[in-house]
Formats: sequence, structure tokens, C-alpha cells
Amino acid sequence: MERTWRWFGPSDRVTLADVAQAGATGIVTALHHVPTGAVWSPDDIELRQNQVATLPDGKPSNLEWSVVESLPVSEDIKKQRGDWRQHIANYRESLRNLAAAGIEVICYNFMPVLDWTRTDLAWRLPNGATCMRFDLIDFVAFDLHILKRERAGEDYEEELRAQAARRFSEMSAEAAETLAGNVVFGLPGAAERFTLEDVREHLAEYAGMREEALRGHLVDFLSEVVPLAQELGLRMCCHPDDPPFPLLGLPRIMSTEAHYKAVMDAVDVPANGITLCSGSLGARPDNDLPGMMDRLGDRVHFLHLRNVKRETANVRGSFYEAEHLGGDTDMVALVEAALREEARRKAAGRRDQSIPFRPDHGQDILDDLGRRAQPGYPSIGRLKGLAELRGIIAALEPRIAAR
Repeated sequence: MERTWRWFGPSDRVTLADVAQAGATGIVTALHHVPTGAVWSPDDIELRQNQVATLPDGKPSNLEWSVVESLPVSEDIKKQRGDWRQHIANYRESLRNLAAAGIEVICYNFMPVLDWTRTDLAWRLPNGATCMRFDLIDFVAFDLHILKRERAGEDYEEELRAQAARRFSEMSAEAAETLAGNVVFGLPGAAERFTLEDVREHLAEYAGMREEALRGHLVDFLSEVVPLAQELGLRMCCHPDDPPFPLLGLPRIMSTEAHYKAVMDAVDVPANGITLCSGSLGARPDNDLPGMMDRLGDRVHFLHLRNVKRETANVRGSFYEAEHLGGDTDMVALVEAALREEARRKAAGRRDQSIPFRPDHGQDILDDLGRRAQPGYPSIGRLKGLAELRGIIAALEPRIAAR
């Protein structure tokens, strides 16, 4: 399994020197400054590759740009409005430029409006560490009383609405503003930042869109780009919804194994693949992560290994980012399933025998608490996670190889 690390570019407070010392060999990054829908130029791609290859002191990093995360899909494409056809043409051109640069794995998502959603970006744990958290009551309070989405109350049962009303009544103006900022924070490092009015406008344009329609738009997009990716030797992999249940009245189409199977079957090409994120999918109690890896593993092109602790047994509920081995997902079983898939690929002679993975998210501990890196992407917290995952791999690999 290829050890990778997400890096947000030269402004990232976790430096490439930190990454190299943590034990990663590949970098997961993107051209965050390029507006969504625009072409990634060969010059910009080459510049980022050179940056990845060089430590802050000018010496070689011995790292390479292994995975793109993300080559973003525009809202126009998701809605099939406005400039969506031109954006698909631009996406295809970006794929050609990435292939020419030797980068083969392209992660993206198809979540409407917000790329991920949390209500707290630095929730304090009993031991003094902090982590990201999704509090369902806070989110409902945001939806009903801050965003004031039309007909939002129909999405929540009476008791949940009452709890949210009490919670909001106890919030200061500053706390309400912080909650709103956390919810619309979006993808760290992205060129765009949404305001509440931006969110309202996008929601209005998605009004009435059903799951089937959004899935159809995803299949249309993949039908245009995946054959080209296959021709170029690229592997595209869709990240799951985060959280993996409906929010803000928007459809969710990549939250379960059945969702993924439907899209893999609709565009049945090896280049059409999966980013299996154990944290996003693990926020639902009905998702069997080791089983998904066993059943869908031949199309898993990228792994996000992180853990969450669910606070209820409901499909839609609160959760927080746990230690990599401390949440509700059996990480040992999941890694074992991934190693079995790698063994199958080796036996079949596949080029992509080694599946890239990254220690996703992590808790802010020790010096992380003063570093203030991108929310969810601490230095030491991820180093700890990578060390734990490497330990699992080292223990299991010989046994699987001997079978």
C-alpha cells in the first residue's frame, strides 16, 4: 500500500519536510487556486510537481505527486445548467494534461453545494485534544434558524426541531456566526468560499431535484470523461458523501454500497472507480467497510483511512473524528481486506497493485494545537495515524503473502 499524505501547497502549515519525516512517500494535492471549471494547465501542473519534489531548504524531498485530490466537478455540471458542457470539455483537457505529467489517480466528488459538513472544527476532547465534529442538533439549528431554508422543518421530526430551537436560543450571536462559518467552510484550500447567500442560491437551483436525477447527471459526466481516462491510463475515483445522509434537502447519491454499485454498473469501465473513505462511509452504522472493500475492491483506486465515533445508532446522527484505531470502523479488518485485494491484483498482473492510502484527518494533539493547520489535517495527529496504520500493514502483510 502506497503511503500518501494530503498537502495543500506552499501555504500549508504542515511542510513537506514534516511529511517526509512522517514516513509518507507520495503527496495528495491539487491546484486549489484554479477556479472550479477551468483547465489545469501543463505549466501549473509542472510547477506543483516541482514544489512537491523540493523541501523548504531547496533539497530534494524524495516525494512525488501521486494522487490528485480533488479535480473538482463544478456545480454547473452537477446541475446540468449554465456552462456545464464547457466545464466537461475543460475537465477532459485537464485529464489530458495530468496524464501527460504522469499522474494517474484522480479523486473527485459529486456532493451538491458543500464538499463536506461539520458543525465544529475544533471540538475539545476530555484529554485536551481537538477534532472535527458533526452535531445534528447544531446543524438543524443552523438550517432552521440561521440559514432559514424554506420548508426545512419538514425534514425533521418535532422533537429534533424543539431541541434545535432550544439550542439556538442559548447561542450568542458570536456562537451562531461561528456555527454558520463552520458549516459552509467547504473544502480546505479551495479557490472559492461560500457565503450564506451563495448557499441559498445554489439550494434554490437544486430545488426539486431527486436522487435519480442527480445520479443521472453523474452518469452523464462519467460517460464523457471515463472513456478518455481509460484511454489515458488514468484511474478516477469518486469520494463518498460526507456525511453520508441527506442534508439541506439535497439528494445524496454516494453514501452506501448500493449507491456505488449502481454507478460502477452504469459506467462499467475499470477507470471508473471508488475513493473508499472509511470515515465518511463509517458515519453510517449500516455501512460494512471491510465487506465493501471485499466486494467492490477491484474498483477501489484510493483509500482514505480514518475513523469516526458515532454518538447514536441512527443513520442520521452526530459523530466526531476519532483516533484512527479508536472509532466504530474495524480498521484492522478493513486494512486486511485491502491487502487481500492487493494480493489479487498482483496475481492478476495488474499495474495498479499498490493502492494509495492516506491517514485521513486526525486529532490535533501536542504541537498541533498551536500550529493551526487546515481543520482536520494536523501534523502530529496524522503522523500518529500513519504510524498505527503502518503497524497494521507490517503485521498483516506477511500472513497474507503466505496464503
